[in-house]
Formats: sequence, structure tokens, C-alpha cells
Amino acid sequence: MSIRFNGRRSITLLLVIITILALSLTAAHAQDEKVLVIGAAEYLDSLDPARSYSPTGITTLQVTYDTLVTFPADAVDKVVPRLAKSWEASADGMTYTFHLRDDVKFSDGTPMTSDDVVFSFNRFKNIKGNPSFFSATTDSVTATDPTTVVIKLNAADPAFLVKLCAWAFSVVNKKQVTANGGADAADADKTDKAEAYLATASAGSGPYMLESYEKESQLIIVRNPNYWGTAPFYDKVIFQNIPEAAAQKVALEAGDIDIALGITPDQVDAINKDEGLEVYLTGSFTIHYLAMNRDKNLSGPLADPKVELAVRYALDYEGLSKLVPGSKTPGSLLPIGMFAAYGSDKAIKRDVAKAKSLLAEAGYPDGFETTLAYPTYTVEGTNIETLAQKVQSDLAEVGIKAKLEPSDIGTFIDKARAGQQGFFQLWWQPDYLDPDNYLYFLPGRNGGTRVNWLEKDAEKSLLD
Repeated sequence: MSIRFNGRRSITLLLVIITILALSLTAAHAQDEKVLVIGAAEYLDSLDPARSYSPTGITTLQVTYDTLVTFPADAVDKVVPRLAKSWEASADGMTYTFHLRDDVKFSDGTPMTSDDVVFSFNRFKNIKGNPSFFSATTDSVTATDPTTVVIKLNAADPAFLVKLCAWAFSVVNKKQVTANGGADAADADKTDKAEAYLATASAGSGPYMLESYEKESQLIIVRNPNYWGTAPFYDKVIFQNIPEAAAQKVALEAGDIDIALGITPDQVDAINKDEGLEVYLTGSFTIHYLAMNRDKNLSGPLADPKVELAVRYALDYEGLSKLVPGSKTPGSLLPIGMFAAYGSDKAIKRDVAKAKSLLAEAGYPDGFETTLAYPTYTVEGTNIETLAQKVQSDLAEVGIKAKLEPSDIGTFIDKARAGQQGFFQLWWQPDYLDPDNYLYFLPGRNGGTRVNWLEKDAEKSLLD
């Protein structure tokens, strides 16, 4: 149902304990009063760990809350202790026992106990928010004493510990959240009313805490005075909403911001000539893809698998990769570099004649008209509209006339999650670093379901 290539290079900022995979650059001078100002395009749906599923939200939550386990600062190939000082798994991998630190306090000074973990995990699962799929294999969470938590699974899950590193499994202050409308019962999706409060105050134990948030303007976090770990360097971090890359560059050069997270590849050479600025590069597992809805009422001819294959052959992958410097076309849905992924040698190659032949076989020898939807957003320095324009040009060569339909990121995502996008372009960043996460695109999983690619429509061999 999708066509993809993945970016293998982007520019990043290491901020406190998290790595933001993005195209960024920093001013070389230090800020007075230890204040860091970051310019980025805001996309924030919630500041509630149980509900958030957006870049700005996740970035904020990862430094205002803590999880039981995490990745070390310099690697993602192992999981290390965080709020849990140790753990063990049963021989069958169905039960995990976590032993908690006894020196952790939330930002309001309340000690963290196993009751907070149980409340947080049950609330997250029962709210049934956008990230709730993380808890699909969690059967029960219980506290056997103030520093011990037992989690039982309903199915073996090799990626379970990796999932626990995600923001969605953040531990919240039960006392604070319940006092402000929070609930963790089975009907929490109807009874929990804490989201509005959590947009004004954080209830975590991370190195920072939320000071204020002004929608589409700025978000400010400050040091948590009760943080149990090493205090972060900056007293305050300000995220300024600057949607356009050009405006970010101007603000950076003027000294109004210290870091820009939306700089595009064509700006890098000019920036590198400024001795006061630095550009940071690192790898990325981001993929850019096209999706075609199997509902003919939404995507017309593109609902036909033969037409979809024609589109695959119509694309100029080399040309697309030039728009994402350092990117490569993977040979499967897994990005290059991830375990079990095929390399570029297995990737599909452009074949215009074959694309036209497939269209003729499908009953469209003269092509057809369609609409390509996409969000007006820049991710890791790549402008989605630029890619959409290239796709439009490639498809025109085989007779497919695609009208471009841009929309703001929030509107676009809501429509996609509702399964109402027909033919669209988007990007995907892994929720957790395991190949299992990419099964999202298969029939019956969230990604497949949102384009009406259902289990009943898939070949049995694909599901076995």
C-alpha cells in the first residue's frame, strides 16, 4: 500500500537526555543565564503522556517525565535502567518484575512509588489514546510492595523493553493527576479529565518541568528542583514556533534563537560559511512514503493494486533521493540500517515503460486524474511539498495527472487517522527501534487499516 525511501542523514541536537533527529544548527556562543532558545515548527496535539503523538509533544515529554528504562545517551542497541534500577523476566518472557529506585521525587516533591507506575500504565492503556497500541501486549500491572512492579503480558513481545523506553510509558504523579481529573479505570477513555491540566503543568520526575505553553507561539520548560539525577545544564529551554526554514535561519543568524530544527539542505552550504554556526549530522530511520487507499470512493483508480504497482515504477527514486541528501531507497518497508532490512540493491528501479504497460492492463492507457494530499511541514530538513511536486512531475510522465492538495499538519493527520485520505504523501519515524514497529503498515494493523487495507483483502501467505 505504500512506496518509500528513507533518509540516512540529518542534523541533530543532543538536548539533555534525548536526541532529536532533525536538521538543526546551533550558535557557537553561550546564552546568558543559561537559557536555550530553539526554533522549530510546532506540531503539538497534547502534553499528556497517555495521549500525545506529535513531535513537539514527545520532545517535551521526554525531558519532563521519566520511564522505567531508557537507551544510553550514545546508543540504541541496548536498554538500561532509569526509574527501575533492575528487572528480570520469566523464562517464558511473559512476566517482567521491575525493582524501582527509592530516591525519586516528582517535580512537586512527592516520592515516586510502585502505585504511581501502576496508575500510569493502567491510565495509559485505558484512555485508549493515539499511542495506546504500545500497551497492546500488556495484560496486567500490579505492585507487590512500594518498590516492586510486576507486569504480565498477554502475548510474547520481544520488543517489550524497547517499547517501555517510549514517552507513552512515562510515570506520572498519581496524587497530582487524580487531584486534577485523572482516572485509570477501564472507562478512563470517558472519565479521565486531566489532559487540560497537563497542558499547564507537568506531573513527572524528569530533569525539567513545564512552565508555560502558548499554542503556536512558544513552550517553556524549566529545571525541576526536585530532580533525582544530575541537574541539566540549562535553567530554562524555550521552544519558539517558527514554521518556515527561512525564518529560522534569519532568527539564528540574528541571535534570536540558539538552535534551528527545520533548516533545509539547500541552506547548509551558506550556514557552514558562518564561523559562529555549526551544523550537526547523524543517521535517521525516517522514511518518506506514498499511500493509496483501497476504498475506490477515496482514491479511484489507485485502489487497484495494479495501478499502485504502476505508480511504484513511475517514480524517479534517484531524483527523489537528491531532495533528501544522504537518503537511500530501501528494498523493503524497513529502513536501511535496521536489523533484517534489505539494502538498496533490492530496491525497485524506475521503469516508465513498465508503468505505462501496467496502467494499460488496468484499463487506463491514457492515464487518469487524481489528487495527491500532503501536509505543509518540514521534517528533518526535508520539505514535504518539494517531494510532492517531484512525485507530481514523475507521475505526469506516465499519464497520471495529480493535483496537489496541501493542508496544515493537524488537519492532515486527523483525516489520515480517520481513514479518509485517498492518495497521500507522509513520513514515518519509528515509535520504537525494532523491526516489529514497521508491521504497522500491514493489513489489519493501524497503518493498513487507515487506508482500508484489511486482513480479509490480503493474501493468506502474507498474514501467515
